[in-house]
Amino acid sequence: MPTRSPARSSKRIRNASPAASATRRKIKHGRDADTERLLRHWRDAVPNDRMAHLVKDATRALVRALQMRLAEHDVSFGHWTFLRILWESDGLTQRELSREAGVMEPTTFAALKAMEARGYVVRRQLAGNRRKVHIFLTAQGRALKRRLVPLAEDVNRIAVRGVAAADIVATRRTLLAVLVNLARDELQSLGRILDLADKASRAGRTKVKAQRP
Repeated sequence: MPTRSPARSSKRIRNASPAASATRRKIKHGRDADTERLLRHWRDAVPNDRMAHLVKDATRALVRALQMRLAEHDVSFGHWTFLRILWESDGLTQRELSREAGVMEPTTFAALKAMEARGYVVRRQLAGNRRKVHIFLTAQGRALKRRLVPLAEDVNRIAVRGVAAADIVATRRTLLAVLVNLARDELQSLGRILDLADKASRAGRTKVKAQRP
């Protein structure tokens, strides 16, 4: 495969329109400022801030690093989210895909419509159930996996560069424990809500009976 000449790349950059160059500078400046703000927050301002904020900022940095790489292949992060799911579970319904991605169905519908226009997916109704629409990858959509997954792997490698293997294992163990604890808390909260709803329903029935002549 022919390699791009550095001189040619530099010439292309020099020949870029003033508007495009200004846009690139603005994006770079914004990212640099945002990164500096985050580092200053965690290193100097509030180094012991809540873990939820740290996880949120780390996730934002990981997403942004992947977005920049996906953009070079003209793929949006939103499309990546659905492609990644379909590479593992092709043929899901639109509702199942929404649930797996953690987004609302209108968001999924809009994304799939754009992905279909790009030739990544097709929507089909299967025999026996004409109400459900299933989403299938095209050959083009499947082929993207070989190009895009290495980008995500690269981001993960960069993210833990210089971190000891034992620390990475400990971090994964801690985050898994966080997920388990919060899942249990969610179930307990749901149980309390159902108990309250049941008590309210019983109280309402008792009141109705008491009011009967």
